[in-house]
Amino acid sequence: MTAGALSASGVTTSGADLISAVAAESNEELAAGMEADFAQMTAAQGRFIVRLGEFNRRQGFCDEGATSVEAWTAERFGVSTPTARALTQVGDKAPDMPHLVGSLCAGEVSLDKVRAVAQVVTPETDPQLCDQARECSVRRLVEVAQMSAHHRPLVPSAASEHQRRYLRFNDRLRTVSAQLPAESYAEARACIDALAKQVGAGDQSPDSQSPDSQSGGDQSGGDQTPLDQRRCDGFMALVRSATPAGPGRHGGSGRVAGASPYVVVLHAPLATLVDGSGETNDLAGELERDGLIDAETVRRIACDATIAVALDDDVGHTMYEGRNRRFATVAQRREVMRRDRHCRFPGCANVTFTNVHHVVRWKPGGTTDLDNLVLLCTHHHAVVHSKGWTMSGDANGELTVIAPGGRIMTSRPSPLWTRVSAGSGAAGSG
Repeated sequence: MTAGALSASGVTTSGADLISAVAAESNEELAAGMEADFAQMTAAQGRFIVRLGEFNRRQGFCDEGATSVEAWTAERFGVSTPTARALTQVGDKAPDMPHLVGSLCAGEVSLDKVRAVAQVVTPETDPQLCDQARECSVRRLVEVAQMSAHHRPLVPSAASEHQRRYLRFNDRLRTVSAQLPAESYAEARACIDALAKQVGAGDQSPDSQSPDSQSGGDQSGGDQTPLDQRRCDGFMALVRSATPAGPGRHGGSGRVAGASPYVVVLHAPLATLVDGSGETNDLAGELERDGLIDAETVRRIACDATIAVALDDDVGHTMYEGRNRRFATVAQRREVMRRDRHCRFPGCANVTFTNVHHVVRWKPGGTTDLDNLVLLCTHHHAVVHSKGWTMSGDANGELTVIAPGGRIMTSRPSPLWTRVSAGSGAAGSG
């Protein structure tokens, strides 16, 4: 039997039975059933956020090695980090909004409505905001929150803008996002647009383009490069202009530039670099902390780059090194980063402050091999060395982490690393 599902009448049925029963309902029965389901769902959400807020105040997540209640919630319940963060924010405010929590548990308002005003609610404004939540749409409640006297000023101070600045990299999507203070934003945009005018734009400048063209879509008028793409090229020109001067390379400004100080690590079979057959292969290579690339891209990078060569074995993994030595080699550390991508402690996505850890404690004369090495952030490196914690298993496969309280958690390598293994193994068996 498939996993059980609870019907509106309280009877547990199989998933297949429930789907069949719902298919036989009239439109009126469907609507009535969804109203009952929604009331049950919001009641459960109300209880959940109250418990989550109390759990956070007690710092209960520390008992299971998590660095935050958001990370613990995402790992424990299988939700996304943004969802975990949103639930935590509402849970933390629960003591200030008993009326809103009560209406949520009664099915009178949705969690989205509570979220819309949670950051501005106070015990004094809770009753009024609860009444408004019953009557207004989510969009209207967002406007109410924005107009609230307790909300942040519509025109933020220079100091607060400076404190909110950031620049983030998303390695999976290969995107860069930033929030800048007003003067920095104006400076950055003027600089990038000035460079964009010089990149493949013909006689057409950014200022002369229509709003539609600024979205990055195709332009009329032949082979004009879209503005968004020219801005990207201008941004890269700015990055490359930071390369120190020196012999060996010619910069775009006519000066001679030195070898790039930046190292891009590429994992690829040696045959990919020397094979002249021209055949393509989806699994030809991989950029460290990025994704799979084809043979053509491998060769293009090799033409003009500082290369760190990592020879791979027949299943696409860097060959083992460091027998009878304690510390992992540079090649092994790169492979551990490539395999794990971030801290391997369940629920942790830290990529910045990480260490290579021996799953089974190293002893003199012992081995230091990839299946016994795992990437852990500084916090979780200390956690797994704490009394009562155990970690076991194959780091190339599945690791088991057991908390002092007995809770069992598992951790697996990056799916991309696993895909390389499967693809290379299949190719080698053909």
